[in-house]
Amino acid sequence: MSGGTFFGAALGTLALIAALPGYLLGSIPFGLILTRAAGLGDIRAIGSGNIGATNVLRTGNKALAAATLLLDGLKGAAAVWIVGALAAAYLAPGGEGWRIAAGVAAIAAVIGHCFPVWLGFRGGKGVATALGAFLALAWPVFVAAGLVWLVMAKVTRISSASALAGMIVAPFVGYAWGGGAVAWPVALIVLVVLARHHANIRRLLAGTEPRIGQGK
Repeated sequence: MSGGTFFGAALGTLALIAALPGYLLGSIPFGLILTRAAGLGDIRAIGSGNIGATNVLRTGNKALAAATLLLDGLKGAAAVWIVGALAAAYLAPGGEGWRIAAGVAAIAAVIGHCFPVWLGFRGGKGVATALGAFLALAWPVFVAAGLVWLVMAKVTRISSASALAGMIVAPFVGYAWGGGAVAWPVALIVLVVLARHHANIRRLLAGTEPRIGQGK
């Protein structure tokens, strides 16, 4: 086996190792756990049926929605920090190995949130988890996406439009900040989030998407 082939195989193995813990962290359904603990029943039975903070807000409990938002973001960041630290310490001390492991863990965390095995692969939309992953991968991406999200939410009062706007700017900021090493995981995460918002995009185009605080 040539040196290049061996290196490629090693990086592929590293990516596979990084994917599992990233997915498992991302698949923790905090929205469902918190609403059940608060005696509000199954969050999947109301609104959009997903487990994210926007749907938790439809219960009327703003504190639970904020806690869901925070925890969903933290699990995305934790996936990158934990897997990246382990990769750097034990599996791939070089910078290339860390970047690949961290990027794969970030993508896997968002996929875990959107398609958790524990809930029949029916999860949330992935925005908060994506923002947490952005924070750990490259904080300027988090800041840019978060600011766009907040400004759009203030102007439009439409959660999905705000989230999508923040996601769209993220790969460009990632590339400007860290080149392809940052841009590729960010871009793949954005594609997952956009795909999960396909119904929202159709409603936005039709002008029927509900506003923040409005029942679905």
